[in-house]
Amino acid sequence: MESRFRIEDPAGAAARREATVQRLRDETGIDEAMIDALVEGFYARVRTDHLIGPIFAERIDDWGPHLAQMKLFWSSVALSTGVYQGRPMPKHLPLPIDARHFDRWLEVFVETARDLCPPVAAAHFIERARRIAESLELGIATANGVMLAKGERFVRPTQGWTPD
Repeated sequence: MESRFRIEDPAGAAARREATVQRLRDETGIDEAMIDALVEGFYARVRTDHLIGPIFAERIDDWGPHLAQMKLFWSSVALSTGVYQGRPMPKHLPLPIDARHFDRWLEVFVETARDLCPPVAAAHFIERARRIAESLELGIATANGVMLAKGERFVRPTQGWTPD
């Protein structure tokens, strides 16, 4: 039985991907240098952020490999290059994060994209970042036994303050 997912014409598929990548480059002005600047600038801000910085600091000792992976990730997300082969969801599931963290991540990302990229490119990155945040938040909620309805957000319960 032949798989319906088999690519009958790998050379044609590669040519279609390259045409798509080139079209996105032409439409947005995004290239590897811009992705590099965005990733470097964003994570420089993340490292000093009061809310999300500590989450990264507890898990990343050597930023070089992480930044390299994020550049591949954003190349795949923004330009459809297919160079990132990772699986983001399993990496995010164990993290102690919720809607507040995704909101802050997006806020820092939006500021960085608008500061470092031309408007068309920034809008392209930001649209994708919003989708990524929404997807990851939904996955984390589901993994924690919470089924979100449209428009609902996942907020972890916090323990109230009690006197000693």
